Amino acid sequence: MDFVKGKVQKLRNLFESGKSSLSSSNLLSPKEPASKPVLRPTKSMISSGFINPSIRLPGTKDRIVVYLTSFQGIRRTFEDCYAVMMIFRGFKLWVDERDISMDVAYKKELQSILKVKNVTLPQVFIKGKYIGDADVIKNMFEMGELAKILDDFPRRKPGLACNACGDVRFMPCENCSSSRKLFDDDEGLF
Repeated sequence: MDFVKGKVQKLRNLFESGKSSLSSSNLLSPKEPASKPVLRPTKSMISSGFINPSIRLPGTKDRIVVYLTSFQGIRRTFEDCYAVMMIFRGFKLWVDERDISMDVAYKKELQSILKVKNVTLPQVFIKGKYIGDADVIKNMFEMGELAKILDDFPRRKPGLACNACGDVRFMPCENCSSSRKLFDDDEGLF
């Protein structure tokens, strides 16, 4: 019981003091890897407009593609996906949302493009070029560089939402095709 109290006290001290002392505490078990360092875009990355120009998503030169999840099982991942989508919605842009929790084909597609087995979400591609994850998008947004990249894209009209699904995006919608359509074998219809 003292073991749990010790961890709780360390967490309380961490949040109350505002200091990041995770490295000195034993909150992570030795088997758990430390979190990956946050990629901060440099001026040269931003001036070129893209983080890694060698990674491309074919057939998407005219759009913004975000690989994300609507599954709320991992809170941090869901919050990152939500934050990135809110940034793009703030610009009133149409975004090609590829929800890997709803379609495994999107996950396989992302794995093959990034050439990694375990992908983190969200991942953003603009004009077919790989930009990065949530931290990169947030930093570019805060520095004003994201707005410069997104100037070319047409804006959505305010209040424009699908009348059938309300832009929920993860349900099949015959009106806006917001999700992959399902074929009903009994009815013979999509």
